[in-house]
Amino acid sequence: MTDVRSYSLAAEGDSQAAPHFKVREFACKDGSDPVFVSPRLANVLEAIRTHFGAPVTITSGYRTPAHNAATRGSSPRSQHLYGLAADIQVEGAAPAAVAAYAETLLPDAGGIGIYGTFTHIDVRPQKSRWRG
Repeated sequence: MTDVRSYSLAAEGDSQAAPHFKVREFACKDGSDPVFVSPRLANVLEAIRTHFGAPVTITSGYRTPAHNAATRGSSPRSQHLYGLAADIQVEGAAPAAVAAYAETLLPDAGGIGIYGTFTHIDVRPQKSRWRG
């Protein structure tokens, strides 16, 4: 099982989950507390940011079950529910380029999904790849 940390958005939202990412960036868009974040996911996103030398925006991180159910196209078994996933946009980089680099970080595990405007990255134990 992948390690996941629990944070309080209210008390720890400005804490660093990784050098370039604050806990609040992983928070559910419904504003709920707590926030679940896998340190491995934060490290993968940090590596992506370093590789591209550009800001990474997390458009969706942790999701509560209610928010996930209300998110169009989401799976009831989404890795977002467990703090293991993030949908990201890298400034100046196409989703396919981000996915290609993520493949070097997660060659035998994790989920990588390519969508029109973002890349899904997760750190599940098994390998999964798709186009959205």
